[in-house]
Amino acid sequence: DVVDIDGAVDMASTLQVDGNITSSGFMTITTTGNNDQLTLTSTDADANSGPHLALFRNSSSPADADLIGGIKFFGENSASEAIQYATITSRMEDVTDGTEDGKILINTMVGGATRSRIEIDNTAVVINQDSIDSDFRVESNGHANMLFVDGGQDAVSVATTTTTYA
Repeated sequence: DVVDIDGAVDMASTLQVDGNITSSGFMTITTTGNNDQLTLTSTDADANSGPHLALFRNSSSPADADLIGGIKFFGENSASEAIQYATITSRMEDVTDGTEDGKILINTMVGGATRSRIEIDNTAVVINQDSIDSDFRVESNGHANMLFVDGGQDAVSVATTTTTYA
């Protein structure tokens, strides 16, 4: 059966859908707690991975450097303003059949401005593309500064706190 509703529907119970859900508009999920607002569950017991979240930009005219998806992390600041504190975005760097290249970018808010933290593409992994005073540290099993890059001093340390200047 088909039910066509032109207007708002307020349900105070569980909606069970045993088929696909298709929407041509925006969707907002609001809860009053700190629980997970969206859970993807797969009950498949085979060796394949699952569940999957797919972000698919289905463009009839894709172009190099088109953005293809993103995740935005918002929160309110002390003035009750909605601030985008971090993003993860992806681009199609090259859409040519057989030579496709992708890029993923991770940005965070630093001192009130959005800054590039990690960029990964077909030729490089870049940390701190925006040249902010931000340190990079790799820990080992027994050393907190196994590899330490001091962003403000342009210095590198390996397994020591003594800096070696570039």
